[in-house]
Amino acid sequence: MDLRKKHPTFRYQNYEYEFKNGDLNISFNFLIEPEIRFRPTIKIKNIPVEKLDSDILDNLIFNLGMIELVSYYKATCSPKIIIECGKLNIKQKNFWKKIYLKGLGEFFFQNKIDFTKKDFLKIECTSNKEFKKKKIKTSDKILLPIGGGKDSIVSLNLLQKENIYCFGLNKNNEIEKTIGKNKHIYVERKIDEKLLELNRKGYYNGHTPFSAYLAFLTTLTAYLINAKYIALSNERSANEETTIYLNKKINHQYSKSFEFENDFRNYSKEFLIEGIEYFSFLRPLYEIQIAKIFSRFKEYYNIFLSCNEANKTCSETKEKTLHWCGSCPKCLFVFMILYPFLEEKDLFSIFNKNLFEDKNLRKEALELIGKKKTKPFECIGTTEESLVAFYLSYKKGKKYYLLDYLNKNGYLKNINPKKILNSFNKKNNLPLKFKKILQNEIKRP
Repeated sequence: MDLRKKHPTFRYQNYEYEFKNGDLNISFNFLIEPEIRFRPTIKIKNIPVEKLDSDILDNLIFNLGMIELVSYYKATCSPKIIIECGKLNIKQKNFWKKIYLKGLGEFFFQNKIDFTKKDFLKIECTSNKEFKKKKIKTSDKILLPIGGGKDSIVSLNLLQKENIYCFGLNKNNEIEKTIGKNKHIYVERKIDEKLLELNRKGYYNGHTPFSAYLAFLTTLTAYLINAKYIALSNERSANEETTIYLNKKINHQYSKSFEFENDFRNYSKEFLIEGIEYFSFLRPLYEIQIAKIFSRFKEYYNIFLSCNEANKTCSETKEKTLHWCGSCPKCLFVFMILYPFLEEKDLFSIFNKNLFEDKNLRKEALELIGKKKTKPFECIGTTEESLVAFYLSYKKGKKYYLLDYLNKNGYLKNINPKKILNSFNKKNNLPLKFKKILQNEIKRP
């Protein structure tokens, strides 16, 4: 089935929103020609509605639709996207084209799609409706997205003395327990069921740039609650590509990267809103440094969950397991960066097993240290820090299978842990007070 020929055009027709019972309800209307229609919805719950500028709302919601459409566009990868509810200039079109193509890099790789052709994607606008950036005054509030993993837990605890509002998308057990009694705002996002039906019929499916979606959604939310800062918990490790495909770098974590962060900040300040600062609080650190900090917060050991297998439904053909699978590269990576800093009994309790004794994880171990053609398509650290994690784990003294295997094959020689553990990447956008908080933390023994 040649989906691009069968469905030559994707249309972003319009967006709608209303305030009802203290919630902001948003919907988008998309059409894949000739007849496939989608209407995804978003509900931002319990928000103040006074002093909101309708021009700003229109602009932020329209642009939120531009990133929402990716999940539906990818079903057919239509050669043309037509925007019917807003006008984009050349610079904006180039920004969006970059997000769509680089953000779907893994998706193109997994589906063997050649996205490098000159005419692969064209973006057109049929509307004359223009949106203008506005400048606003904001309070010192920090909007802090909480995903239920160790990184946002670290950010939450290091910023506890600040004026934090936690942000939770599609609330689950891990998010709710992490947020606890902190001030918060919850958002519900519903995928149109027709997309899942198409997936089951064999239409394209795969990874989308979720953190890019989060950037636009949190910017809207920050405006609604009058927050000055949006503090993500993306780390330095996200900058490393996963593989090379058609001579292009493919990064599973592209929309978590410093490259995307800078692109979004520039786009936001030029076309969206001025007065809101978007940045990643943990950008200067590697994942293993974050794991060391996380080890101090024992009360979260049995709350956090980062295994992607735990939340997979395969287009709603199976139930979520909601626990660490103990068999995937992500589980192994989290296990090995925590092992040097946690007591064994605590770590084994989290995963219900010792992953270093699992011989079936040997391939995943080699992928993590860069000895295979591609790194795992997961939110994991760099190959260099993975070697450091295995090295520190080996030096802890227990000769478990995976550690012994890597050492005997010479992979754990000439490792310098201090280079990673003491580093603080200067390529970041942290405001000064946030930078000082993080610098003081990594100086702790």
